[in-house]
Amino acid sequence: KVLIVCANYYSQISSSLIKSSTQVLKKNRINFKIIYVPGTYEIPFIVSKYIKNYIGCITLGCLIKGKTAHFDLIANSVFDNIIKISISNNKPITNGIITAYNKKQAIQRKEKKGLEAAKALLNILNGPGKR
Repeated sequence: KVLIVCANYYSQISSSLIKSSTQVLKKNRINFKIIYVPGTYEIPFIVSKYIKNYIGCITLGCLIKGKTAHFDLIANSVFDNIIKISISNNKPITNGIITAYNKKQAIQRKEKKGLEAAKALLNILNGPGKR
């Protein structure tokens, strides 16, 4: 079973991320559980709390740059912690979190990013280097 942790701050975007990633999992007959969190900053905590119960995890969400350093601080912290959790638990965790400079750019990437994250997880679970 795969865990999906999705930040629901931008619900229009997160719903598309969920739809595209779960389509890949369903097509490959992979069971999954979705846990929603308010924002991307909460993703690493939930992944860390539950990863032991799953074969892998897909993280989904969206960060849109504003006029302060908040975007950079959150993105760096979240991405660094996701990889640390993956390595320390020896479980694949893929990154389907969109980082965009504006909402239009995020909307353009919403289907592709969820799809890529799910395909990347399946690739790792099936053995790296195999197609």
